[in-house]
Amino acid sequence: MQLPSAGGAPLVRLLPSGRSLAVGFALVLGAVGLYLLARVTPMFSLSQIEVEGAPPAVAEHVRRALAPLEESSLLALEPSDVERRLSALPDVAGASYDRDFPHTLRVTVRAEHPVAVARHGTRAWIVAASTRVIQEVPLGTRQALPRVWLEHSDDPQPGTRLADRLALRAVRALALARLADFHGWIRRVRARERDLTFLLASGIELRLGDLRAVPLKLAIAARVLPGLLRDRRYLYLDVSVPERPVVGSTLNPQPER
Repeated sequence: MQLPSAGGAPLVRLLPSGRSLAVGFALVLGAVGLYLLARVTPMFSLSQIEVEGAPPAVAEHVRRALAPLEESSLLALEPSDVERRLSALPDVAGASYDRDFPHTLRVTVRAEHPVAVARHGTRAWIVAASTRVIQEVPLGTRQALPRVWLEHSDDPQPGTRLADRLALRAVRALALARLADFHGWIRRVRARERDLTFLLASGIELRLGDLRAVPLKLAIAARVLPGLLRDRRYLYLDVSVPERPVVGSTLNPQPER
């Protein structure tokens, strides 16, 4: 019995022949075999790691962390292999990577941005804008970074986030100051429950109050401070109420108007 026709031709003519199916399966099996072979041979072995978007020191940390992956196949490389090694680096906030065949792994890094040196007793640590502790450093180093004192926590560990609540408030304010291009003026931060004060390199205290509207407060301070620096009488600028900045020539709790 003949199958129904399709467009005047028997439908059986539209089906692939046994020979075509055999050739197709052979091609698929060949491709799979070549892929499996490439995973275990030096054809695509990793021999070069290129790091983009990071300062030289951070880039070197990334290369050292990924060095154990060298000589492994780019095809066999698992995302978890890279992510696990990079997540352990306290100076790396995030990263992505691409395989650049035949032998290169290209890594794009988002580095942590140091904003403070946290002090506790005779020890010191660099802290990032994310509040993550990057590394312990000797006392007296990284003088350009503001100092924040830890008063309500034990010594932090690199890779962890600060636990001291007042120090957290100070670092978050410094992160906002960095975004406002205000960071280089600050030498120390004094944090209280409802009060933040930046001690500036000029000797002037910048009183911010709480963490609300910090970018606005810093913008106002940036406009007022140049005039205060020309007049050496003033010792503080209070922008805790940004609509009503106040300056004073004595360090007393009642601002002069």
